[in-house]
Amino acid sequence: MKRYLNTLTAAVLIAAPLAAPTVGVADKAKSAVKPTIAPRTEDERASDRVVRSEEEWRALLTADQFYITRLKGTEKPFSGKYNDFKGDGTFVCVSCGNELFDSNTKFKSGTGWPSFWEPIAPGRVVEVKDARYGWVRIEIICNRCDAHLGHVFDDGPRPTGLRYCINSIALDFVETEKIEKEKKE
Repeated sequence: MKRYLNTLTAAVLIAAPLAAPTVGVADKAKSAVKPTIAPRTEDERASDRVVRSEEEWRALLTADQFYITRLKGTEKPFSGKYNDFKGDGTFVCVSCGNELFDSNTKFKSGTGWPSFWEPIAPGRVVEVKDARYGWVRIEIICNRCDAHLGHVFDDGPRPTGLRYCINSIALDFVETEKIEKEKKE
């Protein structure tokens, strides 16, 4: 199935995030003070799923992170810390630490959100039909904790032709050097 229904739909998709609810500037100050990756229980480690109540998510995430990842919000274009970010490492889910995207698959899409042409491994993200706002698009959620990450479109570069358009607030970044050190320990 085509991810875009027609040219008119594509135009709406580009403009829609501007009309959709966005994260406010007032929430940004709060974002800097809370930890980003929630500790997991023994049962969650065993099953590799992270399941929490709304109250637990609110306590563990900043207001911005909760809005984006749990309420399916959208940050303002060109406002996210990873939009123009260049680094060697792995982008992980801000809610659970699940490895999502390798920095080598990040590309400049010009859309205002960090974009990747494929996840780090099959099954790390789940595609869900999203019919909100009167059109159909494909939502991307974390396979471990169901956090809303963004959407995927079929206008990306080779080799996949896909553009995973992700909210910066839904991500954390771990440098390759730190990953290699943790693997040795």
